[in-house]
Amino acid sequence: MRELKRAVTPEEKLRRSETVMRGVEASPEFQLARVVLLYWSMADEVQTHAFVERWYKEKTLLLPCVDGDDLRLRQYTGPECMVAGEQFGIGEPTGEEWTDLDAVELIVVPGVAFDRQNNRMGRGRGFYDRLLKSTPNAVKVGVAYDFQILDSIPVEPHDVKMDRVITES
Repeated sequence: MRELKRAVTPEEKLRRSETVMRGVEASPEFQLARVVLLYWSMADEVQTHAFVERWYKEKTLLLPCVDGDDLRLRQYTGPECMVAGEQFGIGEPTGEEWTDLDAVELIVVPGVAFDRQNNRMGRGRGFYDRLLKSTPNAVKVGVAYDFQILDSIPVEPHDVKMDRVITES
C-alpha cells in the first residue's frame, strides 16, 4: 500500500480525495448527522482538510487528538484552533475534550486498506479500534482510494468493521 500511495502525485491525491469526500457528503448518513467525527489527514490518506473547512460551520465536526495510546476528541472551530500534535505532528484542535460519545452520529475513518467485507486495516496501534468500540451508536464509514480495497485483509478479534466504505467509484 505504501508503494501504491507513493505513486500517486499530490495533485492526483487531492482530485481523488475530493471525489471520495463528495461521496461522503452525498451519503444519507452524513446528510442526517449533526455531530461528525472526521480526521485531519496525513499526506498518504484521503485528504480531509478542504472538507473540514467546508462543513465546520454547518455541523459539529470533531477531530481526534492523540493522548498516549488513546484518541481524545475535540471540536474543530476553524483553522486558528489547530496545533501540531505532540506524538505524530498531525494537526489537532485545541479546546475542551468532547466527552459525549453517544452524540457522535457518524465517524469517517481512514485506513491503510479495507476489504470487500468492510474490514479495516489501520497502522497497527489500535487507536481507532479502541475509539470505535466506545461509539457503538455511530455509523462508521471508511474512506479510501479505489486501490486500497482488497479482496480480504487479516482480521483480529479486536478489529472494528466499518458499516460501509466510500471510494472514488
